[in-house]
Amino acid sequence: MKKTVLTFSLAFSALTLGACSEEAADSEVIVTSDVGDITKEELYEEMKSSIGAQALQVMMIENVLSEAYEVTEEDVEARYNAEMEQAGGEDAFLQYITSQGYTEETYKDYLRLNLLQEAALTDGVEISDEEVAQQYEEMTTELNARHILVEDEETANEVIEQLEAGEDFAALAEEYSTDPGSAVNGGELGWFTAGTMVPEFEDAAYALEVGEISEPVQSQYGYHIIEVTDRRQVEDAEPLEEMAEEIRTQLALEQADQSALLTKVSEMLQEANVEIQDEDLEGALDQFLNAPPATEAPAEEEAPAEEEAPAEEEAAE
Repeated sequence: MKKTVLTFSLAFSALTLGACSEEAADSEVIVTSDVGDITKEELYEEMKSSIGAQALQVMMIENVLSEAYEVTEEDVEARYNAEMEQAGGEDAFLQYITSQGYTEETYKDYLRLNLLQEAALTDGVEISDEEVAQQYEEMTTELNARHILVEDEETANEVIEQLEAGEDFAALAEEYSTDPGSAVNGGELGWFTAGTMVPEFEDAAYALEVGEISEPVQSQYGYHIIEVTDRRQVEDAEPLEEMAEEIRTQLALEQADQSALLTKVSEMLQEANVEIQDEDLEGALDQFLNAPPATEAPAEEEAPAEEEAPAEEEAAE
């Protein structure tokens, strides 16, 4: 699965500073030349001034998350291999990560931190077997559909009225649809699987029976009128047993309160009693240590006994 949801981003390439910082006080010469030498201490000071704060953030966050959650080498290898397969093989994948400034080793370090953050995000999020089974059903089912995309709900309802009166879907798509890619083809989208379309469109499409036309479905692009024309099973799909945990993790990430991750990391750092000895880096963790605590929604107040509580307004359709 490609989706990875992270609340904050860190410059992971800065992790290379770790090897130097362990012996920063050592003035051992690591580069010699006719124009001057470079010591470990000099390299440390130079790296500290440019990426020191980011490197310190990465290293400490990984330390506190590793204390609370376990990510094994097998977990990292599995994620690495999955991404490599999605990229089209080893050569294409190595070319991609190299273009992003990673080596195989540093990219696996990046994945390890990713997995630790995912573990923190999904901690306590419960996903039922029924939810997993439903997601698997969608992932292993391809839909063939067509749609008419319009700018507003009023126009969408007008189109639906014409469809209910027996007007031809393809003709209406050519007349009304603002989707240039499909309008000329009568709204045809062809075959697609879960994860291909925007969530609002996808949720509505998978809920339809073949031949059924949706109510107006709003997305970032406008209002869709969708008709599923056919459905079929994906060939050679992996069995549910082999995909269940991956699906469960992805659903948990989607349902997790991502805004709470920063607060969780902040609490972990405070509990770890972090003391930065290098005065140049003293404020490196301030944005995490001083993160505001997660706030709970205030409890609803009950209406006084002698007064009638106001009726709820009906939600606009």
